[in-house]
Amino acid sequence: MLERLRRRIGRRGSDRAGRPPRVVIVVQNLPVPFDRRVWLEATTLAGAGYDVTCICPTGKGHDARFEIIEGVRIHRYPLPVEASGAVGFVVEFAWCFLRSSLKLGREMLGRGVDVLHVCNPPETYFPLGWLVKATGARFLFDHHDLSPEMYDAKFGDRGSSLMRRGLLFLERRTFRAADLVITTNESHKRVAIERGGKDPDDVIVVRSGPDLERLVQVEPVEHWRRGRRHLVTYLGEICEQDGVHHLVDAMVEIRDRHGRDDVQCVLMGGGPHQPAVQAYATEIGADDICHFTGRVSDEVLCEVLSSADVGVDPDPWTPWSDQSTMNKIMEYMYFGLPIASYDLTEARVSAGEAALFAPEHTVASLADRIVDLLDDPQSRERMGKIGRHRIETQLSWEHSVPPLLEAYGRLVGPVPVDR
Repeated sequence: MLERLRRRIGRRGSDRAGRPPRVVIVVQNLPVPFDRRVWLEATTLAGAGYDVTCICPTGKGHDARFEIIEGVRIHRYPLPVEASGAVGFVVEFAWCFLRSSLKLGREMLGRGVDVLHVCNPPETYFPLGWLVKATGARFLFDHHDLSPEMYDAKFGDRGSSLMRRGLLFLERRTFRAADLVITTNESHKRVAIERGGKDPDDVIVVRSGPDLERLVQVEPVEHWRRGRRHLVTYLGEICEQDGVHHLVDAMVEIRDRHGRDDVQCVLMGGGPHQPAVQAYATEIGADDICHFTGRVSDEVLCEVLSSADVGVDPDPWTPWSDQSTMNKIMEYMYFGLPIASYDLTEARVSAGEAALFAPEHTVASLADRIVDLLDDPQSRERMGKIGRHRIETQLSWEHSVPPLLEAYGRLVGPVPVDR
């Protein structure tokens, strides 16, 4: 069986001469092209001459089982359940592993695979890494998130110590199986080295960054302010660990403690916790100042971010949030929005002087930072310019392309075909 796969894959020697390297990207957390990081990676590789296939679940409006978009072949499979709780996640992991394995096997026997590119969470796909390596292909681990820390942030005291130990075990096995690791920031790179045992030279930082071709600044649309003077906004998935209820509480603080009736908040994003947060806003009487849009089109996203005065990242401090790069921060910066955030390590790395940080890590402190920005238009303008400059010169996706292609060059050498 393995010998047959070796012949099919043909990574080395004359078998690969004259054809582009074949890459299979496996992602479970979100479908493509909804997962912006994975989609930028896939389209960047396709544009650089690689033959790219993605395997992912359906969802988020992407339900076709197979399609080709921008030269990337996409195989999707349906999820049987919406995971909630430890048992639900175990069922989802097992199902996704089975479906991804079957689709990868067809690719290996049919077209061949030179690089298996696996994205976490979860870290359950290292056996597939063993399989492709046994046939002469290479295994790349795309380290998006800290799964043990995310589990703690989601479940806290409700979590199982056995589950956390299991996540640490899976993480170690995945790091050890990988020929090369790409990761999102220096905090994650340190985890790969210290907890995963990787050689520093085998961990390459490929930051997530906004695609400037997708985002377009437009004229402000007053509709989003709902007759109020100021507009603050949140953008992103609304999951339990994201702390969006902190922003709802901060808006109540701004209204009641600061005596402000001139501030409107628009919260853009869906996610499993969105209904609960919206119900919480209703419960505490914040309906009129907190408008939930659900998931929005790029057009609406650009309208709101072009109209807002302040972008808010309400993630409370946890070991997960402190070490994670939040895409919302960089999207705020692209639109020239100053940011109010809790004082988190990677938030400081991303935003720098474009953010005002709440050092006390309390809702009252976050509300104070929002009000400070709203009352200081000169600082808002200055910070907005700093953020936009950082995006254009350091943090947009185009600055992540060279390290991504460097990683692939190390795995498979130069691309023989210019497509």
